[in-house]
Amino acid sequence: MKAQPRIAFLGLGIMGIAMARRLLDAGFPLTVFNRSADKARPLAGAGARVASTPREAAGAVDMVIGMVTDDPASRELWLGANGALAGVARGTLLIESSTLSTEWVRELGAAAAAAGCEFLDAPVSGSKPQAIAGELNFLVGGSAEAVEKARPAFAAMGRSVVHAGPSGSGALLKLINNFMTGVQMVSLAEAMALIEKSGLDQARALEVLTTGAPGSPIVKTTSARMTARDYTPNFQLQLAAKDLRYAMAEAERRGLTLSTAAAAFEIMNRGIQGGRGAQDFSSVIEEFRKG
Repeated sequence: MKAQPRIAFLGLGIMGIAMARRLLDAGFPLTVFNRSADKARPLAGAGARVASTPREAAGAVDMVIGMVTDDPASRELWLGANGALAGVARGTLLIESSTLSTEWVRELGAAAAAAGCEFLDAPVSGSKPQAIAGELNFLVGGSAEAVEKARPAFAAMGRSVVHAGPSGSGALLKLINNFMTGVQMVSLAEAMALIEKSGLDQARALEVLTTGAPGSPIVKTTSARMTARDYTPNFQLQLAAKDLRYAMAEAERRGLTLSTAAAAFEIMNRGIQGGRGAQDFSSVIEEFRKG
């Protein structure tokens, strides 16, 4: 029986720690790194090795997976003074699962190639509950051969893999996905506020919205959170706004203006300025409850 590939997982935030746990539970030999070492302790207790730097974590493994917040964090993770690329062996498969700009992803892919490594951009759709349950959807850019090498790890963390195309394709598809999700979230918040201010029976109105044409998964799950005013983060508002900003920049490079994304970003940014950046992005409804 072929041994499980050795994996280094870098970044143990809301998503990363759940994804790393799935790999550990599936029997992969796992090394983890996080800037705050405290977050690694539960995984260490379950058998993971904890590295002090990304460079240390990336040595003597077959696969390295990154999951951080944005382009600057990813750049530091991979190319910083103690970055992972300084520690990898030739032939290591590098997977970046963060939601990033395609410009940076292409630069990282070139750096990986220069180091003699294969590279996949493989961001995920889904949030904390899906990460915990192993039901993420991986949106992957890169070669078909590299996707097949990564498939066992993807299977431990998710329910499906979409090979979107060459390097950068996964990153771009993820930004389009999150741009639509963010716009829909703000639209739902506005609709919820209108229901509340109009005197309509809220339960009946939400039944129409959640079971009718607008009833996407995001509407079904977050309308309940908005009603309960439960903003424990599954997906932070500040990260949703960052994704909209990246998507708008991608569109501008192609001569497009994402008008709905710009409107949603402005409203999200007001929430961030009001101190809700670390809350769940469903908290954007509070911008419409004012007054």
